[in-house]
Amino acid sequence: MFTFLHAADIHLDSPLRGLESYADAPVDQLRQATRRAFDNLVALAIEERVAFVLLVGDIYDGDWKDYNTGLFFIDRLSRLRKENIRVFMVSGNHDAASQISKGVQLPDNVHLFSTKNPETIAIDAFGVAVHGQGYQTRALADNLARNFPQPLPHYLNIGLLHTSLTGRQDHEPYAPCSLDDLKARGYDYWALGHVHKREEVSQSPWIVFPGNIQGRHIHEGGAKGATLVQVEEGRINAVEHRELDVLRWSLCQVDLTNCATKDLVIDAVRQGMEAEEARADGRPLALRLQLIGESPAHGVLHRESAPLTEEFRSLAVGLGEIWLEKVEFATRRPVTLTADGMGLGPETPLADLVQAIDRFDFQPAAIKEQIPDIAELLSKLPPELLHAGGLVADDSPGRTDSLREEVKELLIARLLGQEASR
Repeated sequence: MFTFLHAADIHLDSPLRGLESYADAPVDQLRQATRRAFDNLVALAIEERVAFVLLVGDIYDGDWKDYNTGLFFIDRLSRLRKENIRVFMVSGNHDAASQISKGVQLPDNVHLFSTKNPETIAIDAFGVAVHGQGYQTRALADNLARNFPQPLPHYLNIGLLHTSLTGRQDHEPYAPCSLDDLKARGYDYWALGHVHKREEVSQSPWIVFPGNIQGRHIHEGGAKGATLVQVEEGRINAVEHRELDVLRWSLCQVDLTNCATKDLVIDAVRQGMEAEEARADGRPLALRLQLIGESPAHGVLHRESAPLTEEFRSLAVGLGEIWLEKVEFATRRPVTLTADGMGLGPETPLADLVQAIDRFDFQPAAIKEQIPDIAELLSKLPPELLHAGGLVADDSPGRTDSLREEVKELLIARLLGQEASR
């Protein structure tokens, strides 16, 4: 019996995004998070005395700022070498974009698979054959899986492939292939990479995305880590997720349907934060708070969103190592915000306001035309801010509908000057 460890999407020295603007943000933890998670991976491999480690692409996060990234990686691989642990790795799309890494000499316990053709490495001591191919270019549109070799008879066959399969949300469709393409190879285990959310695509044979080892922003929330695989008598006996992340991102939804006062809102938020903190198992927590539900306190929340945000942030700090990445006020007013739903006459000023907001086109291009000052502001913003999310970047129907309701609620709440429940 032996075990091996499957990890992918390390993204060494990739920045964690979402807390940069906060003076009390854990700067050192953010800067070192991917390295510390990789240290946890190395420690797990040694502790479990694994036979080998599979690293399936995107070791780096594109080109390095300097050689320290590569020196760190080589040092950790050398620690595995001292424990007689071999490493098999393929390059992914981010690795293909790195020019600096091409001149780095890897320790002799490491095999980096060719980017030109699939290779097979037989590990006779364990009766294992590892097949793999890496990326020559970043935007790889070829189906690499179809060219992988036939399995070696009487061996446990493992394929290493950095792919999006038939497509996964928020991931480029690189090295596309189907489930049938992988199953047709006849391998016992497909070690995949590229998709940052863990997924057991199949158990017969095993086809696994382990996810990345450290979440880097709110859209990479939840437990992150690697997959530990146990082999007995030439067959896969167990597949287990092991957590490696050092800072966890979490979406905390709090339903305020039954909260009629601000005190009840704060108490509900406290309970939600405490539940997320417990699930983080002692890790620092970067948390997005999302307030939902058809709440009697809806008007108060919108009128006092700024001071409430600061109050929620103080609450988070008081509970422990919790940092609020964002607060989303997504509750709904018990009364529908239409002229008819609010019982407004057709010629009242408030009815005119509601109807005007409904007619307003909230698509980014239209906003720039309707409000010229916005177009001038956008022309002065750096490109990274334009693509970082928000009004300008997000023109999805759901987002524009949500924005319309937010504007409507904010204006009406200010004009009415009273709680939604009155």
